[in-house]
Amino acid sequence: MLRNWVIRYWYSFSMTGLLLGTLFFAASLTPTLIPRNYVTQGALSGFSAAAGYGVGFFLRWLWRYLELPELRSRVLRVSKLVGAVACGIIGLLFLWRAAEWQNSIRGLMKLAPVDTGHPLEVGAIALVTFIVLIALARLFNATLHFVSAQLRRFVPTRVSYVIGTTIVVLLFWSAADGIIFRYGLRVLDSSFQRLDALMPPDTKQPSDPAKAGSEASLVRWQDLGRMGRSYISTGPTGADIGGLAGKPAKEPVRVYVGLQSGDTPQLRAKLALEELKRAGGFERSTLVIITPTGTGWVDEQAIDPIEFLHNGDIASVATQYSYLASWMSLLVEPGYGAEQSRALFTEIYGYWRTLPRETRPKLYLFGLSLGALSTELSNELFEVLGDPYQGALLSGPPFASRIWRSITDNRNPGTPEWLPEFRDGSYVRFTAQKNALDIPGAQWGPLRLVYLQYASDPITFYETHSLYREPDWMKTPRGPDVSPELRWYPVVTFLQLTLDIAMATTAPMGYGHVYAAEHYIDAWMQVADIQGWSPDDVAKLKQHFIDKRK
Repeated sequence: MLRNWVIRYWYSFSMTGLLLGTLFFAASLTPTLIPRNYVTQGALSGFSAAAGYGVGFFLRWLWRYLELPELRSRVLRVSKLVGAVACGIIGLLFLWRAAEWQNSIRGLMKLAPVDTGHPLEVGAIALVTFIVLIALARLFNATLHFVSAQLRRFVPTRVSYVIGTTIVVLLFWSAADGIIFRYGLRVLDSSFQRLDALMPPDTKQPSDPAKAGSEASLVRWQDLGRMGRSYISTGPTGADIGGLAGKPAKEPVRVYVGLQSGDTPQLRAKLALEELKRAGGFERSTLVIITPTGTGWVDEQAIDPIEFLHNGDIASVATQYSYLASWMSLLVEPGYGAEQSRALFTEIYGYWRTLPRETRPKLYLFGLSLGALSTELSNELFEVLGDPYQGALLSGPPFASRIWRSITDNRNPGTPEWLPEFRDGSYVRFTAQKNALDIPGAQWGPLRLVYLQYASDPITFYETHSLYREPDWMKTPRGPDVSPELRWYPVVTFLQLTLDIAMATTAPMGYGHVYAAEHYIDAWMQVADIQGWSPDDVAKLKQHFIDKRK
């Protein structure tokens, strides 16, 4: 009986589906932008195999629906046997090379190679994932047949299938959207909110009355949130900056307003402005408006360098708009932080414009990840042309960034998508790990915009079009941190890049979506037109941050 069940179960599978599923599985083992461990690789490969099986199953169904000639029973049995052997050979051959492919990108990022058991672990996890997904697909099919059978009592057969398919798709989509996505995001948001409220044991309320969150501050310490407290309490002091520079330095001014500090973006922005005025931020030579990442995190790798470069004579201000990680918001609601970013810019820029031009600080914008997208949306160029701020540095711009996409698509011919040049370079320039901002013959205009982006950053180079066409950034010349073994495959590459988005911050410092201070230094020097630093001084500052991470 067991033998008969196994035979029936085997014949229940579509051979076309198994063949395409095997090809999708094999292609998924090749590298993309972010290194994968055996768990994530196995899950991805299982999902890819299920996707390929689904495509093959649909093609088989279409063949029958069009009443095209069928293979004879005996020929069909032989073809299934041959197909099974072919699937096994292809799967094993590609699994054998899986470790080599992963090591091709791990080597570029200076990571240790995967262990010898990697292929076996990947294969086991992929098989389990495939079985679970096929079971869900069969549940969908059984539900469809049940609903259609009920409908056939009232409508013709084909109409029942059309209506039944619509009902079941809506049912499953509602479950996924309402339970997994929306409810899941609410649960995650609530969880991150509770995490945000936790007070790290080594973070104490500042005693300096000039600091945000102190007893004299307009912002309560407990309302700053975990990320805000970290931002205020860390960072270089005047003594740190002066010790490295060998001359007296000021204490940088940092202002942060958490989500708990106001019920609306406008209230939080007004509070940030008043706190910045109280702390003397407008009396510094430079002021930076920061849009944090989705969690409210301000990257110290980005802000610490400019505080050193200005010898502490600088102020920065940020407001929190979310608890969720940026990649979650990007996939569900890309404009999540735009309202808060615009409210903060409106308040700060509006007050800044009232100050005398000779004495007011130079004004810059900064955003990382979702913060870069929100910074783009914080103002329109026509709104500031009469009295422009000095510049902006945007790192890891997300693929949904409208201005970034427009500039990239209209780049100068012959320049790669991962490091484009735009017109005469007077308004916007791009850079990566190696400084590419010194363009021969180019002169900056009154407003400077710099994008810092790594070729291996999937948050930036994710493309939904990769489902059916090769992205431009895959073409030669490729970025130095992209594996030469990377190839484009329909559907599979799209699935690989989707996983890469969620894993973007697992890359080592200086790759993926993890931006290094030494790369920010070159970018800030161009954006803020910093003078008086010799090449040796710049190298010393870069080494300071490299040593600090060790």
